[in-house]
Amino acid sequence: MGRRCRMGEFPRPALTADAALVRHGDTGWEILLVKRGRPPFAGRWALPGGFVDEYEPPEDAARRELEEETGIRFDGPLALVGVYGGPGRDPRGWTVSVVFAGIADADDLGAATAGDDADDAAWHPLESVPDLAFDHADIVSDVRRWLGREQRV
Repeated sequence: MGRRCRMGEFPRPALTADAALVRHGDTGWEILLVKRGRPPFAGRWALPGGFVDEYEPPEDAARRELEEETGIRFDGPLALVGVYGGPGRDPRGWTVSVVFAGIADADDLGAATAGDDADDAAWHPLESVPDLAFDHADIVSDVRRWLGREQRV
């Protein structure tokens, strides 16, 4: 018989969740970003997101962080974009992020208002996002691919 494993024997990353909310605006597809107010990457734009609370489902964490950081409550469907855990993606240590995307109806949303640890929250053209924190440029590329598949359905 094999040896029994104990959970404490394995290293654990910090778990984060991010929300990539897109809408079709006046100039085409836009994505909601926040300007980080704290290190690391203070002053740089990023997807709304943060650490998952103990026993909190990652999708719920993504929705919570979206609302805390932008003031926007999104109750529509979220799709899994991917799981990101590459070495060095976060200078604070080993993190794994679960990223969800949703398509918002521009007419149903209020204005984005920075909150929690965000200094700003704003919609940006999906095809010309500013320099992003962490590995979020790679994630936004995956969001573009996801959106392309969604639009073909």
